[in-house]
Amino acid sequence: MPRTVRKTISLPAELARDLERRAREEGRSFSALVADALRAADIARRRRQLRGLQGYWAAQAHRLGVRTEADLERYLEEGRG
Repeated sequence: MPRTVRKTISLPAELARDLERRAREEGRSFSALVADALRAADIARRRRQLRGLQGYWAAQAHRLGVRTEADLERYLEEGRG
């Protein structure tokens, strides 16, 4: 499978001009700049998703009275008995 894939995107003219200027200033290609921005957006999305999962499981632990590692050990041991 190729390492890169060519895609065509449409951008508002002002955004395209700003990105082209920024790419020139940073000495990078337009494609590299867009790829980095998309990677950063994906990382931010996954972090938000992880925080949501952490919040859910923290609430479940709180509901079960698990607030410390000792509480967790006790809870797990009770489940084995």
